[in-house]
Amino acid sequence: MLPIDDADAALYTIGQVAKMLDARVTFLRRLDEQGVVVPARSAGGQRRYSRREISLVAEAMKLIDEGLTLAGVRRVLALKAHIRGLEAELAARDAVVERGRLPADQQRPG
Repeated sequence: MLPIDDADAALYTIGQVAKMLDARVTFLRRLDEQGVVVPARSAGGQRRYSRREISLVAEAMKLIDEGLTLAGVRRVLALKAHIRGLEAELAARDAVVERGRLPADQQRPG
């Protein structure tokens, strides 16, 4: 897989992200400083955003437009991430259960 195909590959500079989202660089820095969206850093210390982080910034912008504070945005994004983790865990458990089930004609009488 190429890095461009990886949603978590840190490929975009803060300037590129600001231009993509029509946001100010200072706003992106503040999201980082407040722990809302914390991008990776290059060897030289520059912020590098992944596509996933860019989506989080866009979501943060919408939440702020709806009246949430940065602390509120941070909490909402953390809760959503937690829910995604729980959903993935549940899907994995469901897959294990499904693999353990035999078709009715192959089940042993109980």
